[in-house]
Amino acid sequence: MPETPIRLLVISNGLGEDSIGAEIVRRLPPNIVADAYPTLGSGRAYDGVCDIVGPRAHLASAGSRVARGTFARDLRGGLLTTIGPGIAFARRTRGQYDRILVIGDFVGVLGAWLTGLRNLVYVDVYKSGYGSPYLGIERAIIARACRTVFSRHPDLAAALQSSGVDARAAGNVMMDTIPRAGIDPTPWRTRARAVTLLPGSRGETAANFALQAEALRRLPPNLMPDVFLALAPGTDRAALAAAAALTADGDRLVGDLDIHVAEGALGDLVEASDVVLTQAGTATIQALGLGRPVVSFTRATDRAKRHRDEQAFFGDSRILVRDAAGALSDALAALLADDPDRARRGAIGRERIGPPGAIDAIIAELAK
Repeated sequence: MPETPIRLLVISNGLGEDSIGAEIVRRLPPNIVADAYPTLGSGRAYDGVCDIVGPRAHLASAGSRVARGTFARDLRGGLLTTIGPGIAFARRTRGQYDRILVIGDFVGVLGAWLTGLRNLVYVDVYKSGYGSPYLGIERAIIARACRTVFSRHPDLAAALQSSGVDARAAGNVMMDTIPRAGIDPTPWRTRARAVTLLPGSRGETAANFALQAEALRRLPPNLMPDVFLALAPGTDRAALAAAAALTADGDRLVGDLDIHVAEGALGDLVEASDVVLTQAGTATIQALGLGRPVVSFTRATDRAKRHRDEQAFFGDSRILVRDAAGALSDALAALLADDPDRARRGAIGRERIGPPGAIDAIIAELAK
């Protein structure tokens, strides 16, 4: 008789988390059949990978808490009306799946616990081990709801183990799930250095890209790099081109800058680059884990605590400047001109982010 398949529900709560979940599903053995419940947004990452189930929550912030006031705006935009359908769906899933995988921050575990879901496999992609530890209430709920937790740092795993949780630090799953398209950017290299742009994937993408382009224009000619643009799938490249006074021409944006563009090719482009200009979330962490220093900017409307927490984690691997083209250009120029400093910062990022390897351990746990 054929083997009875293991039914798996993957719950993820964000764009980056969706991409991690989709890559895990792609690598599952044939005896595990997965559905995905992306709680926030369209869940586009799962298209063509597995069935998508459950209600969607579409928030103005797209789940980002970088800017101040996003939670209040989401409340005004109907955040509370999304909670009821999500709870009802989660309750209906009880008993329908053999395994439940939660990817994201503690909110996903909390929601599952409140709706009676238990025996979870939880992949914590939020806490880094360099910022806030697990609170006592978090450890208590995780211990009741989860059978196994994959943490990003041994100290985090140890804290959960002290509460009786089967917690492991098997590597950083973000480094197992870097998007690649099999592109070889070598033929695009004509200059001594190269930079990859990551403008993000939320509402500020076009504005972020325009500022990054203006910073490139201010570089001295002897430091001008080759420029690559790594886009999240579905990003409107024509809108980005217009925002930066460029023209979209196939896989290039042209004008006074010449930028090579690729979707779903983060790893290919970053590994062919020396520095990354980024306003992304998960993609920034992946770029740092690949050993490339990054430069980001902060706006006056951003939450200062968010940046402080991130900087405690990133250390010198990230340079953070104000949202001015001159400041961004100066930081980029300094990195492009200083090979030893670039190497030093890149090594810090690689060490802080940690190695790949978690995905194999996660799949092995799901297959039990």
